[in-house]
Parts: sequence; structure tokens; C-alpha cells
Amino acid sequence: MGMLDVGDGNRLYWEVLGNPDGKPAVCLHGGPGSGAGPFWARNFDLTQYRVVLFDQRGCGRSTPNVADHDTCLATNTTAQLIADIERLREHLGIDRWLVYGGSWGSTLGLAYAEAHPASVSELVLFSVVTTTAAEVDWVTRQMGRIFPAEWDRFAGHVPAAERDGNLAAAYARLLSDPDPQVRAAAAEEWCRWEDTHVAVLSEPSPDPRYADPRFRLQFARLVTHYWANAGFLPDGRLLADAVKLNGIPGVLVTGRADVSGPPDVAYRLAQRWTDAELVIVGPAEHGSGHPEVTRVLREAFARYAQR
Repeated sequence: MGMLDVGDGNRLYWEVLGNPDGKPAVCLHGGPGSGAGPFWARNFDLTQYRVVLFDQRGCGRSTPNVADHDTCLATNTTAQLIADIERLREHLGIDRWLVYGGSWGSTLGLAYAEAHPASVSELVLFSVVTTTAAEVDWVTRQMGRIFPAEWDRFAGHVPAAERDGNLAAAYARLLSDPDPQVRAAAAEEWCRWEDTHVAVLSEPSPDPRYADPRFRLQFARLVTHYWANAGFLPDGRLLADAVKLNGIPGVLVTGRADVSGPPDVAYRLAQRWTDAELVIVGPAEHGSGHPEVTRVLREAFARYAQR
């Protein structure tokens, strides 16, 4: 484990699990801002894999942390995250690695692989999203049709003049307010909506990580920063450039009931990235917790361990 200086005053926390001589794999956590816990390695056979975990800029054990009000977000963009991943690969002396990501990590995984295809041996993504403006509008506004009362509370927290606009941007402004009480209240309401929209077939239950006020602020500030800017990606670029992934084997697994990341996103990608295997799991919601999603991921890693 260590701290890697990636410039702009940022230092990334990283660690390696598993077999030092195993097949390299890097895990790209979600959020943005969730951080990479050991659970990210649970679907790998650690006797066969060398699994790299790291906390993306601004979150987890990386420094500085955006939960601190004076941490500037100007140097926290997708292009800089992509450069960080390459710098970490080079720092660890890895030629190519399997890239594994979920939710926001699937967006980052696609962006990284399209920018550096020669660095990627395989690509395994779940709860697939590309963080377009339309996808952000869907999850922050259109999903109010599914959770109307909860959305009224979510939207009602921002100033009335901003409720018809970019809600992620409105929350980002609240989360940067000089008043710590304003920031804390916005983080709480944002995370309440996060708990809601990922649970369609089941009753929403609080993510235990949101019990920590500092985590809530870190998470909400980074999510809104990226969503307000549509992932800092030209609209439709990840889908248009998915042809660059041809020649890289991969798996896209998503749930039929994943309304936070609707299955059409993965489906459209698989039409252009023809070396991808698309798996849509009927009863699965957002995330990797469904047993069938877990099975697909583990089978993919077992298969790719032999390549």
C-alpha cells in the first residue's frame, strides 16, 4: 500500500491484494466518492489475481478530502482521473490489467479503456452507466415519476428558482455553501435520494456509510460535481467511441430492475463494442449484490484468469 503523488496537490491511497505474481486487475469504485473497500476484491480468486484498489481523487484515504470545505474541485475531472489510473499502473510496473468497475466506476472504466486500450486486457463492468446529461436528468428528475413523494422532498430542498434546472448543480452549490449547516443538510437530503432510487423492488434501506456525516459530505459533493457536468465528457462520447474497445474482451452485466442505470445503456454499448458479452439479470437492482450478478462476475474473472 502507499500514497501516490499525482500532482495538483493530490495523493492517491492505493493497496494491492492477492497473489503478487497473479493476473493484474484494477477496481474502479462508484459514486463518484464512494472509496474502494476490500469488498471490491471479493469476487476475485486472490490466488490467481493481483488486485489493485485505490481511492479516487478527493475521497476515502486519498488527500485532500472534499469533505473539507477548503478542498478545491477544479482539479477533479474525469480526464484527471484517467491520468491518475495510468500513473498508478506505471508506478506498479503493470503492463496491462483487467479493469473492473461498477456504476460511476463503469463510466470511468469505459473512459479509461477508450483512452488507453493498450493498457487494458479485459473490461468487466456492472450497473453500467455513461453519465450523460440525459442519464443524470433521468436519475435526478424523471425518476420522480417512480418515487413522487420522495422526489418532491429531494427537489424541494433546493431554492425554488432552481427546481426546474439542473438539480445536481443546485445541490453542488448548496454543498459548497460557506455555512456548514447548509452543507450538512444538503448532503443528508442527497444521500436520502440515493438510498431511494437504487431500491425499486425492495424497501429503501439506509446505506450504513451515510450514517457518517463526513462520508455523506464527501460522497454528495463529488457526485454532484460530476453529475452537474455530465461526467466532464462530451455528450455521447463513450457510446460513440465504444468501437475502440473492439479487440478487448469484456462483460457488461446489469439488472432489468436497475432503474438508476437502465439496461438500455449497456445494450447500446454492446452493439458497438462487439467483443462484449451483455448479461441482463431479470430481478437485479442497482449494484453487485444480487446472487446472479455475483455469479456472472465470478465466472468472468475465473475465465479471464486463464488468459
